[in-house]
Amino acid sequence: MFMVSDYVAPEAVILSAGAVFTIGYLITNQIVLRLMILLGTCLYTYYYFTAADTPLWEAIYTSMVMGTANLIGLGSLFWHRSNLAVPASHRDIYPLFEGLPPGDFRDLVKRARRHVLDERKQVTTEGVQPDKLYYVISGPIHITKRGERFTMPPNLFVGEVAYATHQTSAATTRLDAGSEVLEWDVAELRKRAQKNSRFALAIEAMITKDLALKVAFAVAPHSGDWNEDAANARSARA
Repeated sequence: MFMVSDYVAPEAVILSAGAVFTIGYLITNQIVLRLMILLGTCLYTYYYFTAADTPLWEAIYTSMVMGTANLIGLGSLFWHRSNLAVPASHRDIYPLFEGLPPGDFRDLVKRARRHVLDERKQVTTEGVQPDKLYYVISGPIHITKRGERFTMPPNLFVGEVAYATHQTSAATTRLDAGSEVLEWDVAELRKRAQKNSRFALAIEAMITKDLALKVAFAVAPHSGDWNEDAANARSARA
């Protein structure tokens, strides 16, 4: 009966497996790395079948367990990067979180309460540490800071500076009735961020981008409204 081992020396198999593992460890792309390790594991398993007259079952079983764990991790990576990970109830706003991988977006929004305000609401108070973090999906953001009043467009966070710095709010912020928001509990977010570094990095990336947008769209406070270019840019992103 034809057998590959009749044509491929076990020594060549083990050397190939070692080479594949070595190359894999030099690759930073997690998916390619795991694929290389999976290939190396298959070669090692084949070697354990052919290296001796009797298969080395303990080593084979160990390799199979390791390979299965690798496959689970590989599947998790594919899922994390797949748009299938985006919750159906939030797919309409995912484009607003440009650059955030689907898995990170899912982890972020599943901890949020999405709702429409039924009345005008003050969501932050200058000099007071907020216990909520908001993302305004629709509706203008009315801000009072050091006696000056101005308005910012939607699709921005509210309370993000206080969240990031653990300080009090730098401004008082009000949202109109009918505004749609995502609302997070600050304590819960911080607890999750402490346990999961990836989640913490995702929040940090979104806050950094949000602050950059606010600087880019900033206008003189006494102008009383955001400039037209800022509004148009935010609408285009939506």
